[in-house]
Amino acid sequence: MKRFSFPQALLEKAVHKRLLTLAEPHRAWFAERWQQKPYRKAFIENKAMPLVTLISKGKTWDDETFAQGLAEWAATFHAPEAEVLRPLVQGDGLLQLMQKNLPPERAQALLQRLDQRPAGAPLSE
Repeated sequence: MKRFSFPQALLEKAVHKRLLTLAEPHRAWFAERWQQKPYRKAFIENKAMPLVTLISKGKTWDDETFAQGLAEWAATFHAPEAEVLRPLVQGDGLLQLMQKNLPPERAQALLQRLDQRPAGAPLSE
């Protein structure tokens, strides 16, 4: 999937802002990992940026292209990661203008995608 050009620093700032509002134990789990540069880089590149791309381009793609982009996004999410990313889909803060015309069924598909957990991971960590 070709990525949407979005400033990584702004996305990191939005994730950090969301981290501050997470409830325990999700805050502790995510904060511990977010402090590690390799995790932060992988999270932004493999989970957050593809989500931004699907939100921004999902408004104009046809159904087949959107489904293909969603299928190419090979990521699973721990519960705290999903909690961090969910507001990006739901219209909170940074990406509100991008989300404005996102069809509700596509937003729902993205939210369902965030609920995919790694094999063996509990649903609510």
